[in-house]
Amino acid sequence: MNQDKMHLVNKIFNNETIRTVWDKDEEKYFISVVDIVGVISESKDKQTYWRKLKQRLKAEGNETVTNCHTLKLKASDGKYRVTDVVDTKGMFRIIESIPSKNAEPIKLWLAKLGSERVAETFNPSITAQRAIDLYRAKGYDEKWISKRIKGIQDRKGLTDIWKEGGIVEDKEYAILTNEIYKEWSGMNAKEYKKHKGLRKESLRDNMDSIELILTDLSEEATKQIATRKRPQGLKENVKVAHKGGSVAKVARNELEKEIGESIVTKSNKLNYEYNKEIEI
Repeated sequence: MNQDKMHLVNKIFNNETIRTVWDKDEEKYFISVVDIVGVISESKDKQTYWRKLKQRLKAEGNETVTNCHTLKLKASDGKYRVTDVVDTKGMFRIIESIPSKNAEPIKLWLAKLGSERVAETFNPSITAQRAIDLYRAKGYDEKWISKRIKGIQDRKGLTDIWKEGGIVEDKEYAILTNEIYKEWSGMNAKEYKKHKGLRKESLRDNMDSIELILTDLSEEATKQIATRKRPQGLKENVKVAHKGGSVAKVARNELEKEIGESIVTKSNKLNYEYNKEIEI
């Protein structure tokens, strides 16, 4: 795990500090278990509470304990000590294991999410409308939203073609997507996100209109070529992805020649800014 920086998160539970570490390789946050346990349980000795809870969960065969990582985090006295951390999924499992009124709001929220997913199974349009409403609430304009929703639909068409070509593993889809990005933008998805100062946020949700159009063009070109050539396996599909990305690269180069500047910007759609972090 590359935990080169620590990010302190405040005002999560009654202004208590929850220590978290951003892992740039896995692109996820890892959260201090004792901090969560201390807030939820209100125990005067959160270390002892977690030790006993950990023993019980381990005896029950709970995977959360098995999947715990240990990292050195800065304690209140300024010293760094080894402590258990989990990702957000593990955090929710631990919360559900603690009998406390403080956990109820989170449990109700999780239950609400579950019921919403059931409703969406019977009426998929709910999912689409929810996405549109979320984009509107975040300040996206209607034209951008239309492009983004269409791009999601077109992306599904591309992944279906890839599936027909023998692509079944998530890492293979990621390889092909990165091949497309790298060809037209000069960066893979992770590098592109870093270029824009993003972490967990969606890369495409933080592109401006022209970046989004070129992304869609590169994937549509890849889909059209793959539909006709019917590549099989990862190696053949990588070649097609490269060609699809090249189509968007030509368009990018022509546009930049006309406007005299790069269309691949460091700005993100909603101007995310992370607070200064503490080097470990």
